[in-house]
Formats: sequence, C-alpha cells, structure tokens
Amino acid sequence: MARKGLGIQERLTQRNAHATPVQTADLDRGGPMTGTLNAFSVDVEDYYQVSAFERQIPRNRWDRYDSRIVANTRRVLRLLDRHGVRATFFVLGWVAERFPGLVSEIHAGGHEIGSHSFWHRLIYEQTPAEFRDDLRRSRDVLEDAIGQRVTAYRAPSFSITRRSLWALDILVEEGFCADSSIVPVYHDRYGIPGAERRPHRLRLSGGQLWEFPPSVIRFAGIDLPVGGGGYFRLFPLRWTLFCLSRLRRIGQPSMFYIHPWELDARQPRLRLASRMARFRHYVNLAKTESKLDALLSEVRFGRVQDVIPQLQDDQYECLSSSPAL
Repeated sequence: MARKGLGIQERLTQRNAHATPVQTADLDRGGPMTGTLNAFSVDVEDYYQVSAFERQIPRNRWDRYDSRIVANTRRVLRLLDRHGVRATFFVLGWVAERFPGLVSEIHAGGHEIGSHSFWHRLIYEQTPAEFRDDLRRSRDVLEDAIGQRVTAYRAPSFSITRRSLWALDILVEEGFCADSSIVPVYHDRYGIPGAERRPHRLRLSGGQLWEFPPSVIRFAGIDLPVGGGGYFRLFPLRWTLFCLSRLRRIGQPSMFYIHPWELDARQPRLRLASRMARFRHYVNLAKTESKLDALLSEVRFGRVQDVIPQLQDDQYECLSSSPAL
C-alpha cells in the first residue's frame, strides 16, 4: 500500500509527467475578468456539521439541532439565479436523506449535484472499507433524489491528504470522474504542500480522475488559498478579485467554494470548540452575501462539468453527459 500511495503522490506534484495539466493556449487569456469560465461550488452542510465541531457534537445528536440548511441553501440559489450562474453543489448525504426535495430543487435549477460524503467524516480517520461504504451511501441517496448519475466528489474538509491517497483509487472504482479534495497548501487539517495547483487528470490503476483543486496562488514564495470559504470571508473582496485575475492571466480557471451557513449571520453561536475554531467559523458572516453578490458580478462562473471540457480538445464524456439512471 505504501508503494502505491507514493505513486499517486508523484502524480500530484507539478513535475509529474502522468498528470495532464491545463493547456493554457486553449483558454481565453485576454479580455475582462468574465472571459474565462471558472467553477463555483457549494458544500451543502449545516452549521453544526463542520469538522471543527465534531468532537463536541457527535453525529447521533445532529437531529437535536435546529436545521437551517434549506433556508440558507435557497439563499445561495437565489443569489446564483440573480446572476444567471449554474454551480456544482457537493451535498452531504445526511442532508439529502432528510431533505430530498432540496436536492431536487437544486438539480431543477440546472446545477450539478456532487457528493460531499454521507457523514462528513475526515477520510484519513476512516479505513478504505468505511470510506467506500460512506461514499456509496451518499451517492445512492443523491442519485435517488435526481434520477441521474453522480460523478463529482469533494471530501469533508478537503481530507484527501498524503495519509488518504488511497481514496482516489476508490473514487475511480466507484465510477466518479472528478474530485475537488486536494488543496496544495499546508494546513492543520488538510492539504498536500507541493501538489499540482492546476486542474489536471490523474491516471490511476482503475482509470482516470480529474482533480480540480480549490484555487491557490504563489505569492512571495508561499502558496496561498484564495478559493473561498473562510479565506473569502476574512480578506477584502479586492484581494480575491486580484488573485482570481492573476490566475486568469496564466490561463488557469479558478475553483471557488462556499457553504450555505456562511451566509447566515443569525445562526446559533456554538461555544463548544476552541477559540481559533470559533474565529474561523464566525468571522465576517454578515458580509458574505454582499461580497458574493459583488464577486458574481465580476467573475464568470459555471459548473465543474462545464469547466473541465474547456481544458482540452477531447471532451470528458463522464462529466458532459450525466445520463439518467
């Protein structure tokens, strides 16, 4: 297993000959910020389901908390609809099982449905068998809700790291075609420093998998995350626009992500986690919706299944067709 993991790790570095990076000559590198199609993604989970709170809020108590996921997801949907943007929604299976109508509503709006796992467990804290079971359960409940294949995945808290690279092979074996779980930075919970920053295709033992990392830029010799979430809430909008514009100039589409709870400044304040965890979760919640509105006015966004085909001449049928079950 260690030898196999090393092989996958080599595929994730910029120097890897087996990864197929974005061909910059094939992309629109000129014009306004709206010229390049970038990926907009939403991780559909509730405020009490984040990894920072999981030690204090066990999963068997999730039903005891006031759910705000439907209302908050609809806020995101209205915002995207206002700007004519279709996005990829990585939906937690636990949420989909309880609110299948919400998943159908997202899909009916022309958005792509992806899996965000079922139980929101960090992958490197699971065995391969546990991960496969969780993946199948999430996929099945999502496909039941929309009547189509689900082929895109994002790990809870981006938890495909060097310790859990085996998950990539399982994704391919289970029919997934695109993943957005590997962040090429150092972080206390996730990340693979030095991993490929561009969207790229991995050739694994069971087939091919597109890896579309959340956006990172190289600034002053450091890889900095600029793809959304707490980074978007913490830093000024002008910084995000500058970073995305810099990626556009090198012909690289961005991957942006947000959670519905990040638009909800009125959510209950949970004082169970550490001070740092609370800061990360609650910083600037009241400003998120207006900043998103402005961002969507400046940057052209679409679904993962729309962005990947622009990377090369050959269409990736797994993403572009999404046949009915």
